Amino acid sequence: MPETGRDPNRPSPDALLEAARREERTRGRLKVFLGAAPGVGKTYEMLTIGRARLKAGIDVVIGVVETHGRAETEALLDGFETIPRRSVPYHGTVLQEMDLDALLARRPALALVDELAHTNAPGSRHPKRYQDVEELLDAGIDVLTTLNIQHVESLNDVVASITRIRVRETVPDGVLDRADDIEVVDLNPDDLIDRLKAGKVYVPTNAERALKHYFSRGNLTALRELALRRTADRVDDELLSHMRANAIAGPWAAGERVLVCVSEDPRSSGLVRYTKRLADRLHAPWTALAVEGTRAASLSEAERDRIAEALRLADKLGGDAVTLPGGRRTADDILAYARSANVNHIVVGKSERSRLFELVNGSVVHDLVRDGGNICVHVVPGEAVQPEKPAKRAVATAAPRTAFDVRPYLVALASVGAGLGAAIVAQPYAGVENADLFLLTAVVGVAVRWGLGPALAAVMAASLAYNFFFLPPVYTLTIADPTNVAAFLLFTLVAVLVSNLAARARLTAMVSQGRARATERLFGFSRKLAACGTLDDVLWATSSQVAAILKVRVVLLLPEGKAVTVRAGYPPEDMLDEADVAAAQWAFDNDRPAGRGADTLPGAKRLFLPMRTGRGTVGVIGLDADGTGPILTQEGRRMFDALADMGALAIERVRLVEDLDRAERAAETDRLRQALLTSISHDLRTPLASVLGAASTLRDLETALDAAAKAELLGTIIEESERLNRFIVNLLDMTRLEAGAVAPNLAPQDVAETVDTALRRVEKVLGSHRTVVDISPDLPTLSLDAVLFEQVLVNLLDNAAKYAPEGTTVTVRARQDGRSVRIEILDEGVGLPEGDVERVFDKFYRVRKSDHVRAGTGLGLGISRGFVEAMGGTVTAANRRDRSGAVFTVTLPVPARAPKDIAA
Repeated sequence: MPETGRDPNRPSPDALLEAARREERTRGRLKVFLGAAPGVGKTYEMLTIGRARLKAGIDVVIGVVETHGRAETEALLDGFETIPRRSVPYHGTVLQEMDLDALLARRPALALVDELAHTNAPGSRHPKRYQDVEELLDAGIDVLTTLNIQHVESLNDVVASITRIRVRETVPDGVLDRADDIEVVDLNPDDLIDRLKAGKVYVPTNAERALKHYFSRGNLTALRELALRRTADRVDDELLSHMRANAIAGPWAAGERVLVCVSEDPRSSGLVRYTKRLADRLHAPWTALAVEGTRAASLSEAERDRIAEALRLADKLGGDAVTLPGGRRTADDILAYARSANVNHIVVGKSERSRLFELVNGSVVHDLVRDGGNICVHVVPGEAVQPEKPAKRAVATAAPRTAFDVRPYLVALASVGAGLGAAIVAQPYAGVENADLFLLTAVVGVAVRWGLGPALAAVMAASLAYNFFFLPPVYTLTIADPTNVAAFLLFTLVAVLVSNLAARARLTAMVSQGRARATERLFGFSRKLAACGTLDDVLWATSSQVAAILKVRVVLLLPEGKAVTVRAGYPPEDMLDEADVAAAQWAFDNDRPAGRGADTLPGAKRLFLPMRTGRGTVGVIGLDADGTGPILTQEGRRMFDALADMGALAIERVRLVEDLDRAERAAETDRLRQALLTSISHDLRTPLASVLGAASTLRDLETALDAAAKAELLGTIIEESERLNRFIVNLLDMTRLEAGAVAPNLAPQDVAETVDTALRRVEKVLGSHRTVVDISPDLPTLSLDAVLFEQVLVNLLDNAAKYAPEGTTVTVRARQDGRSVRIEILDEGVGLPEGDVERVFDKFYRVRKSDHVRAGTGLGLGISRGFVEAMGGTVTAANRRDRSGAVFTVTLPVPARAPKDIAA
């Protein structure tokens, strides 16, 4: 937003402050090599620039560079000092990451850090590489880095819509904004595709797949445009900052910008459309500007409506709508704005006012052409943009009260009388020559307080009083001395000029105060809407603010199916009569006002107005007030339009968030359904196949098998049947939990006894492990559901047996900790991955494991948490601190009076 309140011939304080910060800072400089896609040569260009700096005697070190096996890139590494990478173990593999500490200790003048959007391995100091770069910059080290346009956070959705691929690794826009230099590494899409086919980007198998998807010519062209536009925006901002810091008035023809001047002229809307077409031809941004000078207060309501409609049209057509407070000359205000915004095209309508009007008030068009300098001024004749006929108002508005008020005029005469009295009293001391000052003071006071009309009345009264009481012969209206005639006329002229200036200052102040009040109201409303997180909050804030600002009663209706229903009101009101319901439905269906004061269904009690966004009508707002006739004045209607637009956008925002949530829930449901089908197909089929195989072997080879073989086959049938039973029980338990049908049957239970029962149930599962039970002998009895708690322990012990290697120890430990009892299940496996500590309780989630670990459903831990929470406890997962392995802790509350204490 250009600075419009400052002198364009003076440097911008903000720009000077930013320039001073850049000069005095100790922070390193960041240069980003930005590309449209992988393979355009970002790393190659970075190494080339780094080699040039190295030859110039600058201390250059490679922090991390990914060559991706490209021979020409690897050849550029010769001669550079490279910091060895840090090894990070992760899930049985070793990842190589940039050694940030070693790079900080080495402290070169310039570091080369490839792939700014890279995600660091778990356990690194920062999760993202751009955060490593920020730390290097804070240490005073300059950095060269690379980035693809698809990794810019604000463009993530745009790239996903183009390529159909969602990029997960993103860099905040602020990192790019703070960069000292951005260089686009550009390559023609056809040349990039040739590089891909030649195997210079990916290996052949991956290259063939990339050509069919991401690296299509259309995708590459769109990504190339995004990269160039993002860099062009950055260069544009730098140009404006330079111009403001150095008080360069501009414009500089570095890019096209168009400004259209909007006034009360009926052709303003046509000018806006003409400017839209011109801006499209120039491929330039454009702005519609309205200047509110002292004449704004004297405009009729119809003229004010024209200005408001023209600005709304500009916003609708994709331009910026700006309103500025005016000074003495409108042309100066327009040119000051144009130069601060580096505008080089101004569109203005040809004046059709009389020559006399232009001689008295001046011509904005002539002033713009004469003083515009290098700015092109497009003067559009009336034939090019025909004035639009005023549309018939769909809603009648109340006329503003214009009744003549005699009180200001009486006050003006009284003020002149007071000034006359003071002049007569002071005459013996101040002399007659100073009497006019007392009368002028009264005139100025009236002009400041009451405006031009009462001030002119005061001028007439003061002139007559000055003649009657102070010009000889006194007490007559005749003037004997010709020199006194000149004094009288000069006094009258000065009084008129002073009163006019004071009245104009008053008018300007009133306009500014009115604008400040409206801005404050809209700003307060926008803050309330921004704080609303639900649809009900938005509707309540909208209805209450509209009611408070416009002094009306409000009801808000939103569509439910094909009908609109009341969703909010202020004061709260949920009932509408049939006429109101019909008017509201008609207003929503036809996107036009209906009801009281409207052309359609005027018999309704309320006036219903549609709330619109770019996507259509989102709802209807109904207004009601005491009395009869129109509800809103024209000024109130303009305020209502602004409030309704903000409310409609807030409603649309909340609905978009709800749509996104629904889409995510649907995707999650889809994922769970797929996981369930996969789990059932595997975990049902595997034990069934074992049971069928063993049973068919017993049937077909019964006579050939000895007793030991038969016993083994029967054991397999029993074991696999139990496994199948556990799976089905888990599914049923999860269904009960999600349906809220788990109601614990709480009763006093001994923890040691329940643990013993659970261990017997999983005796075969833990057969290849050592089991250690360490339960404090003085534990109180707990209020538990024995069946549910036993299933919790079975699930936790079964999980420990899965992930702990054979021959290791599974420990069950129970201790009292204040008013709770902690039961811990400890294993000696590899432990939980850092990011999976909480996810292990999600449905169907399974930690990655080696092939020797038997499969599970991914339901047991989630069921355990649900059962424990139903009994008033908690269950958590963590890694052991004394050695490798996981520990699951169940915490249950001790009853206020333990059952054994009651029995005692």
